Amino acid sequence: MDWLDRVARLRRWTNNGVRAPHKPLLLLYALGSYQRDAGGELPYSAVEKELKGLLAEYGPSHPTTPAYPFHHLVSDGVWEVRTDRGPGSPGSGVGLLRSSGATGRLAPGLRAALGEEPALLGRMARVLLDAHFPSSLHADLCKAVGLDLEQAETGIVSGADGAARRQRDRRMRELILTAYEFQCAFCGYDGAIGASTVGLEAAHVRWWSHDGPDEVDNGLCLCSLHHKLFDKGVPGLGEGRRITVSDRFVGRSEASHRHVLALSGRPVIGTQPGRPPVANRRREWHARQVFHGAPREPVYQSQFA
Repeated sequence: MDWLDRVARLRRWTNNGVRAPHKPLLLLYALGSYQRDAGGELPYSAVEKELKGLLAEYGPSHPTTPAYPFHHLVSDGVWEVRTDRGPGSPGSGVGLLRSSGATGRLAPGLRAALGEEPALLGRMARVLLDAHFPSSLHADLCKAVGLDLEQAETGIVSGADGAARRQRDRRMRELILTAYEFQCAFCGYDGAIGASTVGLEAAHVRWWSHDGPDEVDNGLCLCSLHHKLFDKGVPGLGEGRRITVSDRFVGRSEASHRHVLALSGRPVIGTQPGRPPVANRRREWHARQVFHGAPREPVYQSQFA
């Protein structure tokens, strides 16, 4: 059985581009747990709290429930659920999962495959990360689920997994950084060491993992800090390509004010002549699917005019 292909083809609820990372997050969580304790089970009562936190941090901003993936991941053949009454999930109701003593773990066939080929765990994790999340969040996600990806990937031969995946355009970074003349579109940072830029990255506005193209009108040149914050939904892009800042962000220090809060209302530093700016449809996707909360009142006009 091709487990990598099965993981790459997880069935997800879809509706007009809405992100639904529930199953990928649960499976990453389960892989991290398996790496720590291959024989352990995951009680829903314990998973609920931790998965809810993962969904709040790495999922869309609207409320969601961990019960959905705990029950429905079984249908993908990579997960099993047992209750006090025996094998089988009682359903996706929170009350049922709690009262029935539901526990979950990787499917028997998958556990056997991981036992025979330990490096498969790293390949599976990489498929999930690449398919569902931007690269800037991979390290943080692995830490959040307790997965040592470097250890898991030991011994992997590049390209040997056989899973069909869309290929990234390796020119994306060069195209974006050139279009923005090698400066952060939010703060203007333009650091370099010798002839090499440092701390500047090409950020997808609509995530590559969610059909965002490797094109200039879907990209921003951002410093490492603002790239991470942008992918976490702290700053966003509003009408007229002015920067928005989430009202959920809390930062009391002068540095937080200068680097984040003071961005509210500032115009984005645009592309050089002849290069397209961020397309409105990409900006709107980020506002719906990634940006958290509501925009703060702009401060740029009064403090920086």
